[in-house]
Amino acid sequence: MKIAFVLGEESADRIGSEVARALRVRLGPSLQLVGLGGKALEREGLESLFDVEELSIIGVGAILARLPRLLFRLRQTVEFLVAEKPDAIITIDSFTFTNRVALRVRKRWPEATIVNVVPPAIWAYKPGRAQALGQAVDHVASLFPFEPHYLAEHGGPPATYVGHPLLDHPGLDAILERERFSGMRPPSEPAHLLILPGSRRGEIHRLMDDFGRTYTLLHERMPGLRASLPVVPRVRNLIEQRLKTWPVRPELLEGNEAKWSAFGTADAALAASGTVSLELALAGVPMVLAYRLDPVSYLLRHLVTGWTAALPNFLAGHPLVPEHFHEFVRPEALARRLERLMKPTPERAAQLEGLRQIREVMGVEHPPAQTIADLILREIETRKTGKKTGA
Repeated sequence: MKIAFVLGEESADRIGSEVARALRVRLGPSLQLVGLGGKALEREGLESLFDVEELSIIGVGAILARLPRLLFRLRQTVEFLVAEKPDAIITIDSFTFTNRVALRVRKRWPEATIVNVVPPAIWAYKPGRAQALGQAVDHVASLFPFEPHYLAEHGGPPATYVGHPLLDHPGLDAILERERFSGMRPPSEPAHLLILPGSRRGEIHRLMDDFGRTYTLLHERMPGLRASLPVVPRVRNLIEQRLKTWPVRPELLEGNEAKWSAFGTADAALAASGTVSLELALAGVPMVLAYRLDPVSYLLRHLVTGWTAALPNFLAGHPLVPEHFHEFVRPEALARRLERLMKPTPERAAQLEGLRQIREVMGVEHPPAQTIADLILREIETRKTGKKTGA
């Protein structure tokens, strides 16, 4: 059986590789992987059509600057899939690229079986994307329990909540085994702050100065405070360059083991709003989120329709986690909020309880990748049965 993946960034690649492994358990050596993937999917046997790092960009301005190359890759991917005719096409995240691929494939090959994993965040902005998704895919595997409702409400395709891959992450399991939700560190230990300015160069450029001033202010207000800053190799040099201006510097951590170990001992986190907020939520780390848009995206900020941009807040159903957007990214305010979260205050207790409830709400019976694999195989069989019945 031939399964094609279409994705555009590292997080989607990890999800894809887990789904591929689950499919191989069910299909054995007959499974053939094609399409687009990163290093994780390549380890599962996929030879990517091109380097998906070309698609890993953020912000309207960056997309416009690379538009000709993106359009070429779009046409190349569509031509490849139509020629290969896989049993199923799995699109993962990167809606701007992957759904355009799916729509064009659907137009030229209506019989294609297309399943989406990680649908667009219509709950935050552009609800019209639900209908565009419905025109392109047969079924959606949702990573958040509230998404099927949103998709149905806005005319999207059928969706199934499958759970989030983070729920099975070994680093998270280790944290929870230590009863991370129990409260504070021992009084004799210094407070520990996580600093997470993002993994993309644009995010880092826009947030590092503010995060540096915030940490400096906190260090003055909380003598002995220590901080950790997990980094990925591709941006380590940039991080180190920006840290040269910080009066007080955090410890740099590289690698997943070091990162999750820091998550397990941190009292609070200052983070760029994004997927990392879910990691922090599931690990029980109180947080303050911040974000600055690139200039072009800032001009289009009115397109944001959701009441919050923070995943933990959507999952909780109320403003559990403070979020500071653009001109409200003020170090003096960030420092005071974080100080309250690193001491035994009502604010800290409220966040810890809300984060515990989030993990409870997101719990599922089976690992997400297994559920997604079964969903894909059912969709393939449904399409085949439908063709036979129509004949």
